[in-house]
Amino acid sequence: MKQLIVLMGVLPILLIFMLQYMLDQKNHDNIGRLQEYVYSAKEQAKQEGCFTSEIEKDLIEKIKKDFQISEQEIEVVLEDIPQYRTGQFDERELIYYKVSVPIEKIMAGNRFFGIRDEDNRGMYTIESWTASELLNDR
Repeated sequence: MKQLIVLMGVLPILLIFMLQYMLDQKNHDNIGRLQEYVYSAKEQAKQEGCFTSEIEKDLIEKIKKDFQISEQEIEVVLEDIPQYRTGQFDERELIYYKVSVPIEKIMAGNRFFGIRDEDNRGMYTIESWTASELLNDR
């Protein structure tokens, strides 16, 4: 009977570890898909010299569809002025981009550990620069 009482006390804690593993897998999958979408958009922007409105719209639509979030929840900062490739490195040829999406649940069983739902969320951000491949035809 003692062992049953101990098991009933320990079992919820062990279940939280399994739930956390599943939640980590889900978040990892979401982050992987976001990285794939941003990489694809970045490669298109390299060819175009900037993030065109079509590239931006396509990126936002993919994120909205897969993450089931509204456009207001997505933070997107993209370079929309064409940058041209030069013969040598120049910061003027870099294309800046920053994409952030919310991660609603970071820790499983947060209330069990005294963590409020408002504190159990965050933003995943991809921020970088890429070199333009667009040639200036003069």
